[in-house]
Amino acid sequence: MSGKPTSFSIKNWSQDDQPREKLRDKGKMVLSDAELIAILIGSGNRDESAVALCKRIFATVDNNLNALGKMSIAQLMEFKGIGEAKAISIVAALELGRRRRLEDALQMDKISSSRSVFNVMQPIIGELPHEEFWILYLNNSNKVIRKNQLSKGGITGTLVDVRLVLKTALEVGAIALILCHNHPSGTLKPSQADKDITYKLKNAAKSLDISVLDHLIITENAYYSFADENLMG
Repeated sequence: MSGKPTSFSIKNWSQDDQPREKLRDKGKMVLSDAELIAILIGSGNRDESAVALCKRIFATVDNNLNALGKMSIAQLMEFKGIGEAKAISIVAALELGRRRRLEDALQMDKISSSRSVFNVMQPIIGELPHEEFWILYLNNSNKVIRKNQLSKGGITGTLVDVRLVLKTALEVGAIALILCHNHPSGTLKPSQADKDITYKLKNAAKSLDISVLDHLIITENAYYSFADENLMG
């Protein structure tokens, strides 16, 4: 018989290395992402501990939590030691994290910069696999009084119903608009269609004394602001 252990149970580790005890004694901030996920799944497999297993899973997504959050239950179950229950626990925990970010963003309803627009909209459209075009309607205090999805799918000028946008602005009493859409490809370069939509809405809104303040292109981790780049005309 070989002396190779049949289990890498966390219970056999030094207490300082056990993630549950580490969180209890030292606080949540000292734990790595892999250690936090390891607490969720509880155990690893015959060859590796829960922490080692989670580190291996993270390595396949370049240690990126957002990328891990996009993995399906079936994809997680491809890892030895991750059954359906553990996969569901991971998916549920990461979805809770995403919803918490969204709720935090909704509290930041006063727009003071392009970064504040990004903070509001990134949790909504930043990680989508398809394009969506949204309008933020602002009052005279630069607070968001309405967020509307204008279109879903490819962005072209034909998808922009200027009358609907302005009708909504008048209904909610908005005095300014901010345009937002995402680029799932990750590119931050505006297309000619992006520019055309911006100027079309800006010119139409001007006749009603409604300002179009900015147009943001949003990706998972960054954004491009027409206003910051002096492209609002």
